Amino acid sequence: MRIVNKKAIDDFKRSHADAVKALDAWVSDVEGAQWSTPNQLKERYPRASILKAGHAVFDIVGNKYRLWVQITYKNDVLYVKRIGTHKEYDGWEIR
Repeated sequence: MRIVNKKAIDDFKRSHADAVKALDAWVSDVEGAQWSTPNQLKERYPRASILKAGHAVFDIVGNKYRLWVQITYKNDVLYVKRIGTHKEYDGWEIR
């Protein structure tokens, strides 16, 4: 998968040092992934929330943080929409 908007992750890591290791591992794993369907994503990340229109939400650092992405499976592209605390996530309008 090609990750678009990695800047959002890098910016988040600068202010949340406890998430650096988990996010670096997630980026490395996703960049090596070749998911063709949401089911393949769920095989690797069973706790990820699969939403409509290619959206997914990943738990980071034991669900302390949430990472919202949109995936175009046919093009192997994952776009980082937002990353934040679980409390911030509760206020997001995910479409």
